[in-house]
Amino acid sequence: MARGERRRRGTPAEGARIAERVVRGGPARRGGAARGAVGRAALGVVVLSLALGLSGFWLLAWHRVRRAVTLHSAPSALPPDSSSPAVAPDLFWGTYRPHVYFGMKTRSPKPLLTGLMWAQQGATAGTPKLRHTCEQGDGVGPYGWEFHDGLSFGRQHIQDGALRLTTEFVKRPGGQHGGDWSWRVTVEPQASDTSALPLVSLFFYVVTDGKEVLVPEVGAKGQLKFISGHSSELGDFRFTLMPPTHPGDTAPKYSSYNVFWSSNPGLPLLTEMVKSRLRSWFQHRPPGASPERYLGLPGSLKWEDRGPSGQGQGQGQFLIQQVTLKVPFSVELVFESGSARAGERQALAQLAGSLLTQALESHAEAFRERFEKTFQLKKKGLSSEEQVLGQAALSGLLGGIGYFYGQGLVLADMGVEGSEQKVDPALFPPVPLFTAVPSRSFFPRGFLWDEGFHQLVIQRWDPRLTREALGHWLGLLNADGWIGREQVLGDEARARVPPEFLVQRAAHANPPTLLLPVAHMLEGGDPADFAFLRRAFPRLHAWFSWLYKSQAGPVPLSYRWRGRDPALPTLLNPKTLPSGLDDYPRASHPSASERHLDLRCWVALGARVLVRLAEQLGEAEAAAELGPLAASLEAEESLDELHWAPELGVFADFGNHTKAVQLKPRPPQGLVRVVGRPHPRLQYVDALGYISLFPMLLRLLDPNSSRLGPLLDVLADSRHLWSPFGLRSLAASSPFYGQRNSEHDPPYWRGAVWLNVNYLALGALYHYGHLEGPHRARAAKLHSELRANVVGNVWRQYQATGFLWEQYSDRDGRGMGCRPFQGWTSLVLLAMAEDY
Repeated sequence: MARGERRRRGTPAEGARIAERVVRGGPARRGGAARGAVGRAALGVVVLSLALGLSGFWLLAWHRVRRAVTLHSAPSALPPDSSSPAVAPDLFWGTYRPHVYFGMKTRSPKPLLTGLMWAQQGATAGTPKLRHTCEQGDGVGPYGWEFHDGLSFGRQHIQDGALRLTTEFVKRPGGQHGGDWSWRVTVEPQASDTSALPLVSLFFYVVTDGKEVLVPEVGAKGQLKFISGHSSELGDFRFTLMPPTHPGDTAPKYSSYNVFWSSNPGLPLLTEMVKSRLRSWFQHRPPGASPERYLGLPGSLKWEDRGPSGQGQGQGQFLIQQVTLKVPFSVELVFESGSARAGERQALAQLAGSLLTQALESHAEAFRERFEKTFQLKKKGLSSEEQVLGQAALSGLLGGIGYFYGQGLVLADMGVEGSEQKVDPALFPPVPLFTAVPSRSFFPRGFLWDEGFHQLVIQRWDPRLTREALGHWLGLLNADGWIGREQVLGDEARARVPPEFLVQRAAHANPPTLLLPVAHMLEGGDPADFAFLRRAFPRLHAWFSWLYKSQAGPVPLSYRWRGRDPALPTLLNPKTLPSGLDDYPRASHPSASERHLDLRCWVALGARVLVRLAEQLGEAEAAAELGPLAASLEAEESLDELHWAPELGVFADFGNHTKAVQLKPRPPQGLVRVVGRPHPRLQYVDALGYISLFPMLLRLLDPNSSRLGPLLDVLADSRHLWSPFGLRSLAASSPFYGQRNSEHDPPYWRGAVWLNVNYLALGALYHYGHLEGPHRARAAKLHSELRANVVGNVWRQYQATGFLWEQYSDRDGRGMGCRPFQGWTSLVLLAMAEDY
């Protein structure tokens, strides 16, 4: 794609050739000497103008690129070194690698990483399936966190064929480097039949990034006694892999050991390196039993692949211990920090065995008590099974928090939409990001509009985590006030993203959902939240100012998402990815005349929140700037004028549109778009669905508004948006309902039920059901019915599959899309708690 862009745009060399052609073909060939002199002078002006124009373009391009990849100058919303063990020791270690089934790392640009792989030996011919990273189609599942407090404790269950794994961790504070932690991994058979217990290998590994020192000490038969280490951030530390035992027992269980040590091949290559090194000549020989052959890692503590120049020392180390034995069993890994206060280490017993069991059970009980105190599901009469769903929703979201560090690719905004004069993407400065992720298997990275919804849940549980996440996201602000909508930071994140999605475009926005938890902070009255908002205000103001200015529409108080797909012959309706609603139907023929209803509502909400915040902080200048904008956007007359479609009876987008489009087979191209009659014209877009509801969803309408009744009508009508499983994204009556957008692009936001928008709808119905007005009783009734539908279906699908899903079918309620999707689908917890 980049090469094509370079071919299309005008380069300086092309400009020179154009000027040369103008000179050769100019008037001097057609007139006398005088005319020739005049012609040559005119041509000189043309050449000079072209040269100046080209140099002006490249100067402007250089300036825009530089601003696009320059960090904003406002002070950080977070304290200096906020991720360091000195400032936040209890958050320094965590399960911040959401894309692996089990692993931990430090919140550091160059972290120390740990992880787990496993394989069932002899299960199939050839190499056993080595499990490591969460994959959509690897046959593992269900899996997910039963408990996770986001800080110091978690318990996860993983089903893998005939095996059930339980991974647990607990942290213990102490010292100046984040304290101690311990893992327990238990492997048991799924079935009660124990006549043919499988042989299983667990692979525990440690990876460094070049600065840490690892000193392993091996015992008999390849068993590591411990790994000592040192780094500037962690000081002295030690890993100890305890001898495996029967679950719930202290008696050691016979195990075979293999160890491998090499330079770090790069985090995305760890799985393949282990696979490629496995050899079949090892035997597991328990006393009194027949030996069994298994695939193991050959090697000792010889540092493989270090090379004669010792370059491995600079690129880090990869040390892995393989433990092979019969199920059932438990194995514990203990990390101990050497920086505990003087004398404390001698007084502290190793966090293993019965002491670890006690710590895990104590944390589990504390989690249950805190969960009920926070969300009160039992008090509200929800069943024990529904409470389990709520705990899993929260825990999966907290267990999906990651810490990323790296450089993204940014394509600068050249100021002319659709211009062929483009520049190549540039690297953004290295930045950290502490964020929840939508899906550990499919989207294990930061998404801007998802994160606002994530933090609505996390905020209720631990406001400090939300401040950390918002502060990191605001730290991504560039000099113009833009934040990229997808954050692909670091090798591990980059390895899982298709190339076409790596580049973020600095002209493209995303719904400002981070303002939803900000609004909740304003209502909560927490002094720590208020102090954070005071520090964050300059960045919040810069971000919102960029949004409403850069996405301004064709007429005052209208707004238009930049970055719609072009009208290609293979697309039924060009997508609008920046809106977050992707393939939701917009005007059939993209143009600069479009007015996007959802964006206007997001800007109206943002203006309302920023004005309230500015007033509370005493930021008079910002309040004076944004106050008139907020008032104008709140006025229902302007909303009606720009977006009320009398012929449709609802609010709508506006643009160059016709409904007479469809995909038809045309060999050999496949499906292509055919446009019939009536021809496109400027009109309101007939695409009844989520967008139609946005003035109500974001609670922008007065409870006495004459427009609220019609919106409730279409919401409650099963011919349109109502389904037994939640509100459809697109009305069943729409010609786009359930339609593919291209031959290879199935429907996404064209009928399926999405939890984030259903949560907004529940909040709006609850809001209007508690305010005096003509629609109060109806809104309250619809809230009760919709809540029952949404919660009931998510619960049934969780019971049937063990997963929360990306979306749900409006036809039969089944989970669809990727799984687990414990990003905004975790909002089901707040719906159960009726917390909006």
